[in-house]
Amino acid sequence: MNTDQQYDEAVLSAKKIFLHKTKDYGTSWRVYRIISVADQIYIKAKRIRNIQETGIQKIDDDIISEFKGILNYGIIGLIQLDIHDDELEDLPYETVEQFYNEKINNAKKLMYDKNHDYGEAWRQMSQESFVDLILAKILRIKQILANKGKTIISEGIDANFYDIINYAIFGLILIDEEIHSN
Repeated sequence: MNTDQQYDEAVLSAKKIFLHKTKDYGTSWRVYRIISVADQIYIKAKRIRNIQETGIQKIDDDIISEFKGILNYGIIGLIQLDIHDDELEDLPYETVEQFYNEKINNAKKLMYDKNHDYGEAWRQMSQESFVDLILAKILRIKQILANKGKTIISEGIDANFYDIINYAIFGLILIDEEIHSN
């Protein structure tokens, strides 16, 4: 399989979970502020890091599940950035799916652009590095929020969410290739 197919396969499994949960729970995540989305991603990345460092996992959700959760919370973060109406809590299923597809397409385009410039360097990276990069991106988002959303020369919150999504997908691809353990 090539990167394009692997990317789509990793996204498909996470998207399926996201859409099934949308049917189960609706869009209850609409109440999350960006800081809450960032904290959800932080919790998942921190758990992966703890499992990596200790080798001990006490609950059933594996590293694959956590990477899928990080990907999906990244999508939620991007959707939340687009919808400024806090009163609009219930989104139709079709709208949610449309948002998901739009954000993933943007993330995939970014991945193509970066792969062009970096030559798929991510394939030589460790799972630990993906987790560290995700944690760093979360800390950046939190700092941008503390700065009232303003940056001087740095990328905004959305760019950090897109990078988080792609790092999670890269982790899933390399686990599937059995380059990284799950």
